[in-house]
Amino acid sequence: MARINESNNGNTPFQRLLGHHDEVMQGWTQLSHVLEAEGKLSVELKEQVRRTLAQCNGCEYCKAKGKPDRDKFDEKTSIAVGFAEVFLKHKGNIPKSIFEVLYEYLNEEEISELCAFISFTTASQYFGAMMKLEPVTQSS
Repeated sequence: MARINESNNGNTPFQRLLGHHDEVMQGWTQLSHVLEAEGKLSVELKEQVRRTLAQCNGCEYCKAKGKPDRDKFDEKTSIAVGFAEVFLKHKGNIPKSIFEVLYEYLNEEEISELCAFISFTTASQYFGAMMKLEPVTQSS
């Protein structure tokens, strides 16, 4: 059970926890839609990064969506997931040498999108962890 009651605003348990302040929930949801959509990076690449982050960021709701699927990794996805793992280890204080590796596989627009996605996703997962957001169970 979450640490606070869900509001009546929002379509998901996550949104309903944010929904106590409708403007925050709306803004958060809008940014989520932008960052999760096809952009300079593919939706599938970002999903594998999200799954990687979820394994360490403490949100059971996010972890329940699965571990990274290595069968879906291409070269660019492998680099992005590796970068996410370095981010988790270094808590954002990423060595210059890691960015040099990124530059071998991604352009600046892709690097910017990846860093924004990782930052926002981590914030979302931390919120879920703080709130003790649990996975939705399917009842039969």
